[in-house]
Amino acid sequence: MSGSYDLHTHSILSDGEMLPIELIRRMAVLGYSTVAITDHVDASNTTSVIASLVQVRDSAKIYGVRLLCGIEITHVPPSQIADLAKTAKTAGADIVIVHGETPVEPVAAGTNHIACGCRYVNVLAHPGLITLEDALRAAKNGIALEITSRGGHNRTNGHVAQVAREAACQLVVDSDAHAPHDLLDERAKFVVAKGAGLTDAECKQVISLNIDQFLGS
Repeated sequence: MSGSYDLHTHSILSDGEMLPIELIRRMAVLGYSTVAITDHVDASNTTSVIASLVQVRDSAKIYGVRLLCGIEITHVPPSQIADLAKTAKTAGADIVIVHGETPVEPVAAGTNHIACGCRYVNVLAHPGLITLEDALRAAKNGIALEITSRGGHNRTNGHVAQVAREAACQLVVDSDAHAPHDLLDERAKFVVAKGAGLTDAECKQVISLNIDQFLGS
């Protein structure tokens, strides 16, 4: 499915301000066709978050939005990421993202490397000063690197874009929304991509990504 997407958002199931259906409704008004709700998880809440989101899928359809029930594995020790990602997919997660080594949080070293090698991970969020080695690893495993609009996390967008281009790794542009004011309209999303150093053609390709093909669904 092509169309406007956001693969990284948060609801009150973790640290977001909106109920899942309020988030979906606001995204529908902005013209989104695919939205992933990816609340922060560790071993304590992975399956419960997924089970809660599944209950909202039919409501999202009424608003014309395909809801991807997902998680963001956050601050989990790198050695435990792969098992937790597998648990999430087994529990019915449509998408698994990992909270990458952003420059503004004390994410454990090695998180990017492990995430980029895990077949159960789909997106490495705000990966900071990711190495070319890890970007190549992500490309080999079909894992996208994220360009983000979120303050602080977005400081390294230009680096992420440059490394992804060199590694021929898929990019996605997401809001990492926690509140209504974080949501991106079409122009804002283009500006985020362009500001990261992508060409107009690259912006168009990334923003119109076919999510079904990307996720292999």
